[in-house]
Amino acid sequence: MPVRRRAPLVLTVTAVLAAGALTACGTGNDPDTVKIAFPKDTDRKVTVRDDYIEAIAEKFEKKHPGKNVELIPIQAPQQDYYAKIQQMMRSPRTAPDLVYEDTFLLNSDVKSGYLRPLDGYLKSWKDWDRYAAGAKRSVRGEDGRTYGVPDGTDTRGLWFNRKIFAKAGLPRDWKPRTWEDVLDAARTVRKKVPGVVPLNVFTGKASGEVSAMQGFQPLLYGTGSGEDPLYDREKKKWVRGGQGFRDSLEFVSTVYAEKLGPDVGAALNPNIKTKVATEYLPEGKLAINLDGSWLGQQWLKSGGSPWPGWEKTMGLAPMPTQAGQAPGEVSMSGGWAWAIPRKSENPRLAWEMLETFQTTDNAVAFCVSNAQIAVRDDVAKDPRYLASSPGVAFFTERVKHTHYRPTLPVYPQVSTAITEAMEAVTTGDLTVEQAARRYDEQLTAITDGRVTSE
Repeated sequence: MPVRRRAPLVLTVTAVLAAGALTACGTGNDPDTVKIAFPKDTDRKVTVRDDYIEAIAEKFEKKHPGKNVELIPIQAPQQDYYAKIQQMMRSPRTAPDLVYEDTFLLNSDVKSGYLRPLDGYLKSWKDWDRYAAGAKRSVRGEDGRTYGVPDGTDTRGLWFNRKIFAKAGLPRDWKPRTWEDVLDAARTVRKKVPGVVPLNVFTGKASGEVSAMQGFQPLLYGTGSGEDPLYDREKKKWVRGGQGFRDSLEFVSTVYAEKLGPDVGAALNPNIKTKVATEYLPEGKLAINLDGSWLGQQWLKSGGSPWPGWEKTMGLAPMPTQAGQAPGEVSMSGGWAWAIPRKSENPRLAWEMLETFQTTDNAVAFCVSNAQIAVRDDVAKDPRYLASSPGVAFFTERVKHTHYRPTLPVYPQVSTAITEAMEAVTTGDLTVEQAARRYDEQLTAITDGRVTSE
């Protein structure tokens, strides 16, 4: 029979709270049907993920005669999607068998008892050895068990405008070795190419996690303050803002105090991320931008702001560590993973579906169509993947030195405290020392005192 596809659940906050109305749409637990819940893009014109999942579901049914796939697309803002799948996973009657889980919230869902550990399946699945170590850590619970299989990631680096660099006398193949090299290039642009923003580092509360993860953490994780300078996994304690934290704030402070970044008002505008991608870079108004691997997708003919020839104008360089110390560069990553809810009544069938998603060919198809950075070594080497878009080889190379946020339940509050510290030094309302002390106070309150020194 053909793949069953429910009409998308179109959610608002009000709808999510109306639990009875939505959970009543369950279709029962057929042992021969695997139910898959996933986010449908809120833009109805964007159907890339939907089309991919439906195609894989059809392959699965052909390979497994008598087995059926039921798709449950959920069309909602991201926070509403999180709320809906958590609601569904509370009961065996409504729990999907396979769910698309943001690694950002994985540990929170593990703590709530929503997800099933996958270690038993992974032991006999030879493909698990192909996954990057960092990607594996991103789906590991605090209890040491694995709760998901990631299907791609993103990485970060420095985007720079070669035309502006030529005017400033900077090299076309620029590769800064230290933070100071980055700042010096920005100072050169400010001096020799007036009217251009030398350097963008996202900052402040309005940009939220964009500031914390894309602005601050590529700095902090490059200071050499331990494997994870935010959270000590061995002690299971959050780390106070030590020297590396202060040095990172000092970098942010320098960017804005020396007028190397956008005007403070523009930097703290919640629309700064969109403006960078659609105006500052395409219009030649920004020289250097610390940003993610997905940025070029915006400029493709099929993207939101087509920019012909952007790949010739824009150069790429790794974000260096603070003083050039090993490994010499740093990146941050996020991503999504397939997980099996604890209350799924068809976990074995769900695992077989997950394996189908993650054959080499299907994994390549997903990364190509969804502009994902590969986390499997076979996908990373595949010619189809490497030829899929400009910059993909560069950003894939960053995976080996990337870091993932501590995906713990209180992380969103910690992230907010980071952005408040950033904003305070961006505006000059607080010194670096004052902002770091305030962060420590907030961290202690957020984590019930479970903190340790750097």
